[in-house]
Amino acid sequence: MDVLDEYTGHVDAGGAAARRTLDRLTITKLSVGPMDNNAYLLVCRQTNDAVLIDAANDPERLSDLLGHDADRPQLRTIITTHRHGDHWQALGAVAGATGAKTAAHPLDAPELPVPCDLLPEHGDTLKVGACVLEVIHLRGHTPGSIALLYRDPAGHPHLFTGDSLFPGGVGKTWSPEDFESLIADVSSRIFDYLPDDTWFYPGHGDDSTLGKERPSLAEWRARSW
Repeated sequence: MDVLDEYTGHVDAGGAAARRTLDRLTITKLSVGPMDNNAYLLVCRQTNDAVLIDAANDPERLSDLLGHDADRPQLRTIITTHRHGDHWQALGAVAGATGAKTAAHPLDAPELPVPCDLLPEHGDTLKVGACVLEVIHLRGHTPGSIALLYRDPAGHPHLFTGDSLFPGGVGKTWSPEDFESLIADVSSRIFDYLPDDTWFYPGHGDDSTLGKERPSLAEWRARSW
């Protein structure tokens, strides 16, 4: 698989992956499946242990992303950001092939096609080798949607938001109550909690930063989507 080392936050459907190299972690983004889902492979540079965020589709391409050489990363955990089917089509195949543990919030885990080994809740942490991901529960798109925060000790924070936050707005909701819940959580648990230079990685499409999106929060709330 082609992997581009110039990371912009954009990848093409069915195209090359893009890798971002941080001081202690690499982040590789790949678009998979007919709904242009983003899958993110995080690899600890110290231990070579890896976490996959959303085994959404195309298990063969995800296997190629891991590689086939003896020094390929060891996939330890597959984290599913939420229960919607376009985010777990390859979960069973990748977990079965690699022996990786599976993780999802307990409110969404029963809807996944395989039992979850780990059931993290808000404020819990998950390891990527020597690196740590903080779990942020964002209620509204689904009951158990989560975001995953990596605080780079040598740079700005990195946030994986699933379908709860995109450039231009929060994720889709199906009732006024769900929207109010999601916009409240995104406001208090993300925008009030993290700085403007936080780079976020959504479940579909291009990345953005909190600083770029922050001026639109009032507009999002007013339009109710």
